[in-house]
Amino acid sequence: MTDVDSAAVTDNEAETTTGPTGDRARKVDDRFANRIVIAVPDRHNPKLRSIMERVNEDDDLYALWLAANVNAVERLHMTDHGPVHVKIVMNIAVRMLRILIDAGVEPGVVRDYAMEPQDAEVVVALAALLHDVGMSIHRADHEAFSLFIAEQKLRELLAGLYPTREETIIRSDVLHAIISHRSGGKPFTLEAGVVRIADALDMAKGRSRIPFEAGSVSIHSISAAAIESVSIERGETKPIRVRIELTNSAGVFQIDQLLREKMKGSGLEPHVEIHASVAEGEKRLLTDFRL
Repeated sequence: MTDVDSAAVTDNEAETTTGPTGDRARKVDDRFANRIVIAVPDRHNPKLRSIMERVNEDDDLYALWLAANVNAVERLHMTDHGPVHVKIVMNIAVRMLRILIDAGVEPGVVRDYAMEPQDAEVVVALAALLHDVGMSIHRADHEAFSLFIAEQKLRELLAGLYPTREETIIRSDVLHAIISHRSGGKPFTLEAGVVRIADALDMAKGRSRIPFEAGSVSIHSISAAAIESVSIERGETKPIRVRIELTNSAGVFQIDQLLREKMKGSGLEPHVEIHASVAEGEKRLLTDFRL
């Protein structure tokens, strides 16, 4: 995602761990073959750049993402929870954070610990990358499982970048952001709120259609299939405008029920406006339905 005034959320990279139900099982090495490169515009943030380098060299972390995605997509027939998902969420979250900082909104580590905005970027990027690693264990309580996996991984990724005291603060706020993305989560910091909303915004074309294309017909799957694109822009009445293009009015359910729930209690309500529009000549998503 580019760091410009209008950024579209896309899925241009192929996911290496997904495939139609019934595909022959692939070896671990085969799943690593088309490894997704994790990147975000670092905007002269050397700590963030170093962390991205470490992330891309970390086979253990990549394997956790693959395991999470096998559980989500291939075993549970859910949406993508793998490396493409976390990369998209990270770029959305960092983009949103930078817009908010430019608008004068203070991140938690700046307000409470007099750290730098670049440190808030580190918190957001790491929380986005690690928020779903608990899916490698189980869907139920995966946010809590993510905590004990992420705690050790954070020590590795942050090693030598901060003095011990500051590293502990960064690690604590990352873990707070991870647990706050759960259903009913109540973020205490701007960083946690941003990650919570960014996770919900990975809904652009092709990102939420797996259950629908696998034959699951419900308002959830149909509404997900109606999301054409998501763009993060600088707003007019609020710092951030999220623009969502729909191919069918059914997509309003995805926004009204799911995105609204993530927004509620996120702390970002005063800072984010949501604009959704339906294309002319709506696309027919369903030809027949029987109970």
